[in-house]
Amino acid sequence: MRSGRSHPQPWRLAAVALAVAALWACDRPGDNADDRLAPCGIDEGPTDAYCGGFEVFENRAAAAGRRIRLKIVVLPALSNSPKPDPVVLLAGGPGQGAARMARQVRGMFRRMQADRDILLVDQRGTGDSNGLECAADDDSLAQLNESEEATLARLRACLAGYDADVRFYTTDLAMDDLDDVRAWLGYEQLNIYGGSYGTRAGLVYLRQHEDRVRAIVLDGVAPPDMRLPTFFARDAQRALDKLIADCEASAGCATRAPGPRRADASALRAARDGAADGPARAPAHGRRGRRACRCGAGGQHHCRRAVLAAHLVHRARAHRARRARRLPWPAGAGDDGESDVLNMSAGMQLSVICAEDEPRIEAGDLDRASAGSVFASHLVAGRLEACRFWPRGSVPADYYEPVTSDGLP
Repeated sequence: MRSGRSHPQPWRLAAVALAVAALWACDRPGDNADDRLAPCGIDEGPTDAYCGGFEVFENRAAAAGRRIRLKIVVLPALSNSPKPDPVVLLAGGPGQGAARMARQVRGMFRRMQADRDILLVDQRGTGDSNGLECAADDDSLAQLNESEEATLARLRACLAGYDADVRFYTTDLAMDDLDDVRAWLGYEQLNIYGGSYGTRAGLVYLRQHEDRVRAIVLDGVAPPDMRLPTFFARDAQRALDKLIADCEASAGCATRAPGPRRADASALRAARDGAADGPARAPAHGRRGRRACRCGAGGQHHCRRAVLAAHLVHRARAHRARRARRLPWPAGAGDDGESDVLNMSAGMQLSVICAEDEPRIEAGDLDRASAGSVFASHLVAGRLEACRFWPRGSVPADYYEPVTSDGLP
């Protein structure tokens, strides 16, 4: 007796299977990625992204010995017919991990993701690609004002504890890694977006793999010949001035952290020089910081940083506190992953600076570049002193020559 339920014809089953496979393929990045990446776990990245890893030799020239597993996150294009070339974010620092910033990048690059994959790779020595971390033991801002002796001791201890030969964490090697990842995932060309140090990385990739670059955007250019850390104090001063200006322009922020700019500058100098002692509390941030923000084009992330910076200088001015440097990073600062944006791999940063920048910095360069900044050369001197014991890698002979391209429109 028939059940009354019709059985689908074999050709219909095949059609459904092909349709499902086609939809799956549209969601997957690259031609070869369907069996090489998997949906991200909640602790790996956005759960609507794809995660995985690719191994490279630490010593690429020898092609033997220690291997590094590069962390990869791909935010797939939202279109059913995506463009074949992804956007690649090259992070700043040096020391930021791009894959670790996937949640922030998704919000910032949402329009680009409409029809292109977003490819994020933690550069060797950053994030989850054998990250050469070297932070202070406590979760605070203390290391921003620790003594040079303490900083150097911490860096020596980290260097001794790394499972790495830090000579092999330079930009040129990392950009060859990126090209290996590109080929492994099946992308023919890349659209590169580099910010700050990421512009240097992008230029190096362009020089080494020009035929694989469809387009490149350089945001805040820091080319290979810039002697990168020389201008840290000057740039930090400019960033602080703009943050304070944003706070002054916002009624909510200005109310929570009142005070004239000159007093704020004096307070920062006092905190830097270890003036008087006194109590210090964590600045209001998190939910209250969000409510205080009424910024425009800068967005909530930018505005919340303005609130934090304003509170730091306000507390320093109110207490003239040496212990202001012990302010803990506020609870909730990383609720949206913002702390990942701020985290730097100090060891990787030194591997880049000591090999690529420090040999070209001459006596007096730091004093001239940091003149007029409340930070003076504090942000740079310890790094350059560390280069005296930090193993130094080599760079290509043409590394500091201008980068040119005949292939880009």
